[in-house]
Amino acid sequence: MSTQNKPIRILVVGCGNMGIAHAAAYHKFPKFEICGLVSRGDSNRKLNGQLRADYPLYSDFGKALAESKPDAVCISTYPDTHEDFAVRSLEAGCHIFIEKPLADSIAGCERIIAKAQEVNKKVVVGYILRHHPSWIRFIAEAEKLGKPLVMRMNLNQQSQGYMWDVHRKLMKSLSPIVDCGVHYIDVMCQMTGSKPVSVSAIGARLTEDIAEDNYNYGQLQIRFEDGSIGWYEAGWGPMISETAFFVKDVFGPKGAVSITAKDAGASGQSDNVDSHTKTESIRIHHAAIDSENKFTKTDEWIDLADEPGHQELCNREQLYFLKAIEENLNLDHHLEDALNSLKIAFACDESVKTGETVML
Repeated sequence: MSTQNKPIRILVVGCGNMGIAHAAAYHKFPKFEICGLVSRGDSNRKLNGQLRADYPLYSDFGKALAESKPDAVCISTYPDTHEDFAVRSLEAGCHIFIEKPLADSIAGCERIIAKAQEVNKKVVVGYILRHHPSWIRFIAEAEKLGKPLVMRMNLNQQSQGYMWDVHRKLMKSLSPIVDCGVHYIDVMCQMTGSKPVSVSAIGARLTEDIAEDNYNYGQLQIRFEDGSIGWYEAGWGPMISETAFFVKDVFGPKGAVSITAKDAGASGQSDNVDSHTKTESIRIHHAAIDSENKFTKTDEWIDLADEPGHQELCNREQLYFLKAIEENLNLDHHLEDALNSLKIAFACDESVKTGETVML
């Protein structure tokens, strides 16, 4: 591991949407030094241009790892490569920042976690909402609503052009409710602090552009031990409706809390990555009523106009990664949560394919 006086040499693997954002963070922070950009196509060359830099370019991960000799590796590739790249990076003595999901299988996740413990290196998974002050506040307000909670969330993306290419490639290894769902399942688990007991899910294949055994629209339901229930839906493709792509809503015995993103939730924003984390304002509703069943308190609005944008959130993720390395943070719970949310998501995927409720 590099000393605090020497920058952490980081190899950036995958130069698409998230790779670009993470590379921009490393480029900005003097405590990181990019030692290579890895991509199969020319996206690494384009990224060099965007950064006005001349970082070494590689098309082969193994060669990049051997020649650049990094202290850390940022993995922002498609999920079916995560396990292989992560394990090889750890075996080379590198810390890892890796985009969610940690791997495309439970066994793959467990192998990465075991290897990280064996070689005593840090693994941070890109759960971007955990670094968003507005989502942290949203979860904190939900925790005040009593139990059980009813949690309603979705992220439907009406994708076209480049993003439809990205989504089709993603669906070669994961469905939308797994790839996107881990974020919101993680949020639900934080809100309830309770153990999920069962899941039910449904899905539909709305295009012949994907494999016959896959689906590009899915909806899941989770039951928790404390009686709380959660619902999430995700769809990708040119046929997806934008009428309700932005639902982030929770209610319990004491009232409700909702994210109301008027601009981010508007038409044409469902495939804009900035809109996926944007909150703008939180509405808090109080359920207390008087003897005439009239509300005793008016709804509260928490203005979140100065919230961080997508790049700033990626910067915060990388500052956390830096902190984990420099301060030797214990990431056991972080990795347990990443594994847990993926286990639940895969159980939902199983429910879609079998038509059965899956007990956890």
